[in-house]
Amino acid sequence: MAKLVGLTGGIGAGKSTVAGMLREAGLPVIDADALAREVVEPGQPAHAEIARAWPHVIGSDGRVDRRQLAAIVFADPASKAQLEAITHPRIRERIVTERAALEGSGRRWAVLEAALSVETGLYHQLDGLLVVTADDEVRIARVMARDGCSRESVLARMGAQLPQAAKTRVADHVIDNSGSLEATRARVREVLQAMMPEGR
Repeated sequence: MAKLVGLTGGIGAGKSTVAGMLREAGLPVIDADALAREVVEPGQPAHAEIARAWPHVIGSDGRVDRRQLAAIVFADPASKAQLEAITHPRIRERIVTERAALEGSGRRWAVLEAALSVETGLYHQLDGLLVVTADDEVRIARVMARDGCSRESVLARMGAQLPQAAKTRVADHVIDNSGSLEATRARVREVLQAMMPEGR
């Protein structure tokens, strides 16, 4: 079976930036967030379940208002658990399907970009874990610039996530993305050589 390495990191750390570098290096990247969007599309079983549980988050176009739904589950642990029970099994099914397709095309390695791979325990089922980190002030500045939000709102979002230290404790490799893109790219090359010395 094709080996699947997890890629994760807290908000503003630069997980997507590193995912792009891995793609440049020739590795296929499965984006769990993209799969999460797919499983709640109209016509999907998860969409129907969400519509029953939270009918007011279905927009006039029939799609789930992800921002409104996120606000609900962010404030209510029971709703969060309910949503995860609806979506996570479907996302895992999609991951298995994509992994099988990659193996069928002869790929030996792939990357799973997933923000919650540590929180959900998904990393236990993977063949390694890369954690992207950055200094807190760097992360705060990035998210404020990206989302146009206040420092306080970024701090609240960071506070709701698993701390970076908890993720790095279970990482096989840590990629510090606090500095320049060139420094991060060099670190990515080091990690790939360490993990996949026989090639990709």
